[in-house]
Amino acid sequence: MEQKEFGLNDIVEMKKPHPCGVNRWKIIRLGMDIRIKCEGCAHSVLIPRKDFSRKMKKVLVKHEE
Repeated sequence: MEQKEFGLNDIVEMKKPHPCGVNRWKIIRLGMDIRIKCEGCAHSVLIPRKDFSRKMKKVLVKHEE
């Protein structure tokens, strides 16, 4: 299976949009669990890394260090 590359403060697109209608999420915490924040309504969700890798579609904006 392909390993997806993502990092802190990247903007990602998930397979399913948030109920507010926006499908842009910002990664705000990395570890065993990943916290993402909706760019539309600022709601944050904590997802296990394994589930996040499966549910993420693509990286929209890479954060420059």
